[in-house]
Amino acid sequence: MSNIFNYIKKYKDKTFYELEFNEIDNIIFSELVYLKYDKELFNNKKLTLNDLLTDYLANHNRKEICKLGTYAKDAYSIVKKVIGSNRYKDILVYNYEYYSDLDSQFGAITFKCPKKFIYVSFEGTDNLISGWKEDFVMCYKFPITAQTLAIKYLNKTIHLFDRNVIVGGHSKGGNLALVSSMYSNPFIRNKIIKIYSNDGPGLRKREIESKRYLKVKDRLIHIVPNYSYIGILLRNDSYKIIKSKRVDIYSHSPLNWIIDDISFLETSMSKVSNNIEKSIIGWLDKHDDIEREKII
Repeated sequence: MSNIFNYIKKYKDKTFYELEFNEIDNIIFSELVYLKYDKELFNNKKLTLNDLLTDYLANHNRKEICKLGTYAKDAYSIVKKVIGSNRYKDILVYNYEYYSDLDSQFGAITFKCPKKFIYVSFEGTDNLISGWKEDFVMCYKFPITAQTLAIKYLNKTIHLFDRNVIVGGHSKGGNLALVSSMYSNPFIRNKIIKIYSNDGPGLRKREIESKRYLKVKDRLIHIVPNYSYIGILLRNDSYKIIKSKRVDIYSHSPLNWIIDDISFLETSMSKVSNNIEKSIIGWLDKHDDIEREKII
């Protein structure tokens, strides 16, 4: 069974001019945002991904990374594979932000392949309790702090001559990608060609039935593993269901998602995830926002 590492090994010497951006590249960019970078490096306006990752590996080890959480470890493993590759080394990186306090957690970074695409990547929940708290707060409050920060970030990172903008993220980052696209400046929203929510939570009923959602839904690609526990949260419109080699919570890790060459292997949703989704919708319908807040 092939995974992300097999994809990188096979296509690492193919530039984006030789092989177009695809959903596996989307995952790679959405994972790299989980690492905590040196903000001073971003003073260099021509910072490449290879420069950034070389500095990161020189100053951080696996033991240190393990303290940042499961998805930081996943990102570290990806870094070890993509560094020095023709496909990724010359990608420009800029506008790195990371913020956390007792109630929220937010991270974002932008990748640019000149004349091809821009990928705005939002970080999912790391190992901070505040980040997990926000995930639950989403069921009764909109927007949460991370969503507000994501909207501001997207509005300021995309400029007049930018084109082919892709917005994405994993876990909570997928939700931030969707919400920031919905509420971005119309001028910027028109530049967005794809929105990737990689097993990210959905929206409340009010937001998913809104005009803002309708304006972007045709560009949304919501990828969930067949044993999904995060991407089925709240309300969702449609999924691209893919096969994971895990049936537990670790199915949430993209490193466990099975690949068929340059795309994920599609399948049907498991009974477990179907039942969880129905239970969640039933719970949401039974309680209003005030009741949900008390329960949470």
